[in-house]
Amino acid sequence: AGEAEIKKAYRRLAKKLHPDANPGDARAEARFKEVAAAYNLLSNPELKKAYDSGQVDASGQQQSPFAAGGFDPDDFRHGGFQFEGGSADEMAGLLASLFGMDMGARTDPRRSRFIRPQKGADVRYALAISFAESLTGGRKRVRMGNGRILDIKIPEGVEDGTTLRLRGEGEAGRNGGQPGDAKVDITVQPHKYFTREGHTLRLTLPVTLREAVQGGRVVIPMPTGDVSLRIPAGTNSGRILKLRGKGVRGGDLLVTTQIVVENLQDKGLVDWVQQKGRDENFNPREKIRL
Repeated sequence: AGEAEIKKAYRRLAKKLHPDANPGDARAEARFKEVAAAYNLLSNPELKKAYDSGQVDASGQQQSPFAAGGFDPDDFRHGGFQFEGGSADEMAGLLASLFGMDMGARTDPRRSRFIRPQKGADVRYALAISFAESLTGGRKRVRMGNGRILDIKIPEGVEDGTTLRLRGEGEAGRNGGQPGDAKVDITVQPHKYFTREGHTLRLTLPVTLREAVQGGRVVIPMPTGDVSLRIPAGTNSGRILKLRGKGVRGGDLLVTTQIVVENLQDKGLVDWVQQKGRDENFNPREKIRL
């Protein structure tokens, strides 16, 4: 609870228990003093720090020896108020009502100390998605260990190895604490033809011998829709063609051509290759030098 919440709680209780509002009520007067003492502790950073660390209990009594120059518990009793009625356990309950009113706080009677809410443990899951899903995004469902189903939003363009955090979907908290988070580790399954480098997509595009020799337009089936690409005449395997803005989130698509011959046993093709070999003296490895 913040300073404003503590002050608000104090004012509410002080107004309710003030002697002017309860004339002749000794119990209300005693409780009013207790509220004032609690507020004095909680609104003083040094006193509150000593209480939280266990150096003093809820009534300001020293719990353990202090180092030289440390906090003096008499500051609590001489700070304008002191706890006059009830036990230290009652005072601890009063502090919980002030400091933990909206936090599900509890007190531990054995220690007479405020028990802070504890956040629940985080849980971790692994989720595999297709390459297409990593580009377009979408929704996936994951079954948790307790049988609960989580509906997970996959961001568009998510990368392999990304961890998504789902706040509040982990283990339950203790003492009124917030639940932990669910962390989902994303694995993007590899694609046969597509790879990715940041926002740049790379595609190994199979083309026919005719398309490579004569050129023409081919259609590339993308997850976001078909894309048309012009293959220049005389294109060889390994040529890189760029499509701007067709990658991930405005990145480019780099297309590497790969000539694929459907039937290498075709008689006409075999005869042509043999004749071509007799007519020319071409060695594609001639320039390879180490």
